[in-house]
Amino acid sequence: MSSVRRGSLSIVPTVQFTQALQRHVSAPPDVVAGATAHDVLMAYFARHPGVQGYIVDERGVLRRHVTVFVNGTQIGDRVDQSDPVADGDEIYVMQALSGG
Repeated sequence: MSSVRRGSLSIVPTVQFTQALQRHVSAPPDVVAGATAHDVLMAYFARHPGVQGYIVDERGVLRRHVTVFVNGTQIGDRVDQSDPVADGDEIYVMQALSGG
């Protein structure tokens, strides 16, 4: 699942969701283009609109118990999700662990 540029292969970011989130909503892995985590998430939500309400609130801010990682590093900007994303990056969306 990649897009082809003239003369080269471009692998856009891959978005995956944990099984814990998929218990609530169908969130299949997908490849979508975007320059920031926000761009990628919005492109994903455009294809899979039922997922958006589980991940972000009405202001577009990540929900309290949702965490997003880009290549294994948690994003720093939970409000605007402005962390940069490049071709081939892997974005993982999961429920944050809480409790004691």
